[in-house]
Parts: sequence; C-alpha cells; structure tokens
Amino acid sequence: MDGMKTVLIADDSAFMRKVIRRTTEKAGFRVVGEAENGLICIEKYKELRPEIVTLDVTMAEMDGREALAALMEINPKVKVLMVSALGQESIIREAILIGAADFIIKPFKEIHLISALNGMLLHRG
Repeated sequence: MDGMKTVLIADDSAFMRKVIRRTTEKAGFRVVGEAENGLICIEKYKELRPEIVTLDVTMAEMDGREALAALMEINPKVKVLMVSALGQESIIREAILIGAADFIIKPFKEIHLISALNGMLLHRG
C-alpha cells in the first residue's frame, strides 16, 4: 500500500465529491472510492482500505463524527481529513479528539486540500 496515496471521499454532495476528486487526482492521489454517507463510507473503507479518508461532517444516515469513530475502531491508524462548513468549530475540535488527523473548511482552496493531504502522509503512523 505504501507509496500509493489512495483516498476514499465521503461527502453527501456529488458536486463536492467531484471537486475533491479532481483536486486530489491532480495532486497525484488515487481516488479508490466515493461515499455519500457515513455508513457507505465505512463499508467502502473495509473493502478498499485507502490510506486517507476525506470525511464530510454533515451527512445523512451517519454523520462524519459517527463515521470517524467507527473508522478509528476498525483501524486506529486510519488518516481522516474532516471537511467541514464554516461555523462548525466545536465539531472540528470533537473530531480531532476522536482521532481525525486534520481538517479543512468549505469552501476550500485547492492548495489547502492538497497541503492537508500531503501533510497527513508525512505523519504516517
């Protein structure tokens, strides 16, 4: 798996998944899957075992915090990048406590997403 830079994108917005996919692929990452909610994200994580998961905070079925906690149970070393709308700072703090590696705020600049992803790879556990 090392050196593959694989990513699973979880966001309830098809548009946002497309933006994240385009940006991550441009930066040399390989998107191995997409999920529109936390439950699907967990199933796809178990199946695909990507190096990084980008996780939206607000999703139906299971939100980002619940999905993050479930991912951490499956693999405590999973690298999760929380993607959050403005004004959700308390949720972000909670996500970091649960185990998220980093976060970015929507709408984000491409460079912020790329630098967050690259930064997570530098801190491989």
